[in-house]
Amino acid sequence: MKLRILLGFPIVLIVSILVFPATLGSAVSGQVQGDYIVQAVFPQLTFNQPVGILSAEDASGRLFVIEQPGTIRVFQNSANSPSSTVFLNISDRVLFSGEQGLLGLAFNPDYAQNGFFYVDYVAANPTRTIIARYSVSSGTPNQADKTSEFILLEIPQPFANHKGGQLAFGPDGYLYIGMGDGGSAGDPLGNGQNRSTLLGKILRIDINAASAGLNYSIPSDNPFAGNVAGYRQEIYTYGFRNPWRFSFDSTKGQLWVGDVGQDRLEEIDVAQKGLNYGWNIMEGTLPYAGGNEVGLQLPVYEYNHTMGIAIIGGYVYRGASNPELDGAYIYGDYGSGKIWALALNSSGAVSNTQLTASGLTISSFGVDQAGELYICAFDGKIYQLAASTIPELLPSITIAGFVAATLFSAVAVRKRRLVSSLPEQGNL
Repeated sequence: MKLRILLGFPIVLIVSILVFPATLGSAVSGQVQGDYIVQAVFPQLTFNQPVGILSAEDASGRLFVIEQPGTIRVFQNSANSPSSTVFLNISDRVLFSGEQGLLGLAFNPDYAQNGFFYVDYVAANPTRTIIARYSVSSGTPNQADKTSEFILLEIPQPFANHKGGQLAFGPDGYLYIGMGDGGSAGDPLGNGQNRSTLLGKILRIDINAASAGLNYSIPSDNPFAGNVAGYRQEIYTYGFRNPWRFSFDSTKGQLWVGDVGQDRLEEIDVAQKGLNYGWNIMEGTLPYAGGNEVGLQLPVYEYNHTMGIAIIGGYVYRGASNPELDGAYIYGDYGSGKIWALALNSSGAVSNTQLTASGLTISSFGVDQAGELYICAFDGKIYQLAASTIPELLPSITIAGFVAATLFSAVAVRKRRLVSSLPEQGNL
């Protein structure tokens, strides 16, 4: 009889570990590392190369998806949405290839009143980035007026990659524009550090007024406003390789940037006005082309290529569905499909937790008007994080205590079975 109890113990131990894995290690209550999955949230909808999803923040309950070949589609934010509608199709104007295409979309803060929105796309002959304003069609809220294009800015592009493409309005009401270094490899033209070009920068412009022959104006507090050294006055911050997605924390207003690395490191920056984030003197915290490192800003976090190959910048989560993630920066990697939560405290200390290995080819993140997070993937689907259901657990259980408890459980089970004369089919 004792032999049967001892033989049964490993089975109970294994079952216990499988059912209650979170009881091992430090104290746990609720969610732990890796306890998230991704779920397709609009199962009836499939998109063509989705690279962005966002709300117009007009209380309409709609979401807009950017399709890289040159289309924006709109649909109601409902799991049962049966179809999406073409909101704007400018594929005949867009150069779509590799990292080029329709890359960014931002709605005017007063979109509900003026119907203006802004796009970032790559055009050909010559190859250039275009930042343009469009208007919604009068009386047709799900259709834009393609003829309303008003070009704000054109930026020459020397190569076919590293276009950036993110657009977003900041808490100050200005339009921020993410620009990659223009491409090839290693920034051969030195654009990241050259303040006389707009490449390798995050720009900030005022779209509410025109000045000095421009279709926009320069905010008076831009770091190089009014300079006589030939620096571009649109620059807000610089030294980036390819800032593939930046976002503002909707509560604190911080500007979070995911900057895609070259060969070794992917980096996250909390960017500030006028500062230099190092590319191509450095790649993350490591020297790259070399040069004067004085005054360069190091990333708040970086990871090497054992974890992924290309960062996809995300958002500081402020939604209600996963309150345990409130205040964490949620981001992912294009190659590995992993999604992490990065917490940054007031002293600058960070902690990074892997939430899931999604298996997706992640292209972008987005949020709706309620702050809920969405994930775009190149299988054409839109996903959300979902927390696995885990019971609230008692305070920390040590390994020794766990083994003792499991052994006691095995003996107790065996004793109950003997006392009640139940069949021994399980041999536990």
